[in-house]
Amino acid sequence: MENKRIHRLNSLLKEVISEVVTRDVKNPHVATLVTITSVDISSDLHYAKVFASVIGTPEQKRQTIDALQSAAGFIAIQASKKVVLRYFPSLQFKLDSSVDEQAHIDDLLVKIRQEQNSRKPPKDE
Repeated sequence: MENKRIHRLNSLLKEVISEVVTRDVKNPHVATLVTITSVDISSDLHYAKVFASVIGTPEQKRQTIDALQSAAGFIAIQASKKVVLRYFPSLQFKLDSSVDEQAHIDDLLVKIRQEQNSRKPPKDE
């Protein structure tokens, strides 16, 4: 039962924080291509890790996460206006690199297929 509640809160917070980041955060260091991929709230509901995926250079990714972390209080205040909780969790932003890892795996698979196709013996007619 508790697990189900935390899962629902994670989903709700993901939507609300994503909306706040895209609409209300006006920091020039926040990349325009930032997506909140998931939220992991602690069992006592006091802390939440917010995972964000950023499209850009490693420097842009670092700047975006740093800017989001510095705006965490503002984001929490804006999000708490939309979600009623007794205690709104303290937010900690983390870079979600799963999209980059997936793209790297896809590139490796393409290279493997190309290598396999180049090694096939020519068909004799």
